[in-house]
Amino acid sequence: MADADAAGTGIPSLDQMQRWTQVIGRAQQMILEKAAESALQADSTRTASGPAPLMPFDPEKIATLQADFAGKGIALWQQFLDGALPANAAVSRDARFKNAAWNEHPLFSLIHQSYALASDYLLQLTDTARNLDPQVRDRVRFATQGLVDALSPSNFPLTNPEVIERTIETGGENLLIGLGRILADMEKGQLTHTDVAQFRLGENIAATPGKVIHETPLYQLIQYSPTTEQVLETPVVIFPPWINRFYILDLAPQKSFVRWAVDQGLTVFMVSWKSADESMKHVCWDDYVIGGQVDAIDTVRDLLGVESVHAIGYCVAGTTLAMTLALLAARGQADKVRSATFLTSQVDFSHAGDLTLFVGDEQLRLVEQLSAPGYLDGRYMAATFNLLRGRDLIWNYVVNNYLLARDYAPFDLLYWNGDTTNLPAAWHLDYLRDFYRDNRLVQPESIVVAGTPIDLRRIETPAYVQAGREDHIAPPESVWKITRHLQGPIRFVLAGSGHIAGVVNPPAAGKYQYWTSPDDQCPATLDDFIAEARETRGSWWPDWLGWIAERNPARVKAKGARKPGKGKLAAIEDAPGRYVGMR
Repeated sequence: MADADAAGTGIPSLDQMQRWTQVIGRAQQMILEKAAESALQADSTRTASGPAPLMPFDPEKIATLQADFAGKGIALWQQFLDGALPANAAVSRDARFKNAAWNEHPLFSLIHQSYALASDYLLQLTDTARNLDPQVRDRVRFATQGLVDALSPSNFPLTNPEVIERTIETGGENLLIGLGRILADMEKGQLTHTDVAQFRLGENIAATPGKVIHETPLYQLIQYSPTTEQVLETPVVIFPPWINRFYILDLAPQKSFVRWAVDQGLTVFMVSWKSADESMKHVCWDDYVIGGQVDAIDTVRDLLGVESVHAIGYCVAGTTLAMTLALLAARGQADKVRSATFLTSQVDFSHAGDLTLFVGDEQLRLVEQLSAPGYLDGRYMAATFNLLRGRDLIWNYVVNNYLLARDYAPFDLLYWNGDTTNLPAAWHLDYLRDFYRDNRLVQPESIVVAGTPIDLRRIETPAYVQAGREDHIAPPESVWKITRHLQGPIRFVLAGSGHIAGVVNPPAAGKYQYWTSPDDQCPATLDDFIAEARETRGSWWPDWLGWIAERNPARVKAKGARKPGKGKLAAIEDAPGRYVGMR
């Protein structure tokens, strides 16, 4: 009777489950026997003819792992058959399995705990590899993690109880809606994360009032309108990464760093880089340093009649800012920049995180092929960054948007994340080869810009260095290394969260925290810094404001050239300008 009831509900019968248990047990026994046989063969080879070539995996470790896997697997099935399968606390904390059925329904509980067991086994298996180059080992583990995430039972409609329930509830309409979304995303070549129709540049995003007052084939320079009667004498020039759009620092008004900075009495200029096209195929570091950063700095200095500026470089633009400072120092022009702020920026790429997995010879050849038109389509870079956090940025949306067909939530950060930019082919390949692969920037005079050898040891400009504690793109250990190469005074700030949220953290939100050294000294290692650091709740923005104000506290009236278009440079168009909308 029990078997008939089980069959009627679609749950395997007792006889079927016992058969499965026997099959799984036999399979595990075969694996163990083969591992033991391999170990014996390797041992006899060593005895007969001296040391044998080392196997790629340690057989003893594999045997131990397999025995542990087999034991846990059999115990899991036995508990299932006994009707006493306990909830797995570790798996229950996984957001993919938050639906109650993953723990309360015996079959789904078995599915997700079996998945967790197999995932753990596969990842541990990669760690038993030996005689592998560390980068190769990391690539194997990264690929294995990607495979494990892709094969999660939560990603498939027939093994996700929430999707099954939703399908019954809608009569399958959710799967039809999801299919339509899949086809639309395939057509545009990009995964949709948010409702893009809810955002309009210049209206509810990138909406801080200002004017484009300077334009070159590489960038537009935006000057924002003052909101205070007086402003700090030294203006701020922001260099965002050209891998993304500039308005990461000018999202919705309540999140905008630009609007906040203007309201604090700063004269703010923003560089808006042009998305690359075929005309920019030969653009290289010289162009971004000389034609970009130096040109913008000189333009602002001349417009306002000031000796120097505060420069901010975010991510790759911070890397470039270090090159710019070294160039200016070599030319005897270091006083053009009163202070430099580096946001999640790297100069020493010896421990640059998971992006180093994409700079092998094969990957570089692929990038070169994809860049045949003279530029790399920004969608490829977006896909790469999504892969770094595949569980959150790919599979989470596959389930919610395709399988469950939930409405897209309007989220300005995800809109920005999907607003891709193209990269100049020559520059991008040099960036991957010279920095991520060969780490040449910290090799004195290995990199040459406009005929000038770059040596970071020449930089004495006061620096504010911000890193994100959970940053997976520019790990804090990597950002920290900048303190080992600059010679001037440095204030290092470790912010809560990651590459984006750690930077875009307005004080009004009251989120996260940051750590600073009590005496502003930079010890030998990041661990030493953390051991003695002082924690402050909330945003690091006010700390930064106080730091730059100390560099020059003088204030002037916000009139004349301090207002966009009122100085010697006429307004070209309203912010955010044309370049930000180019594809």
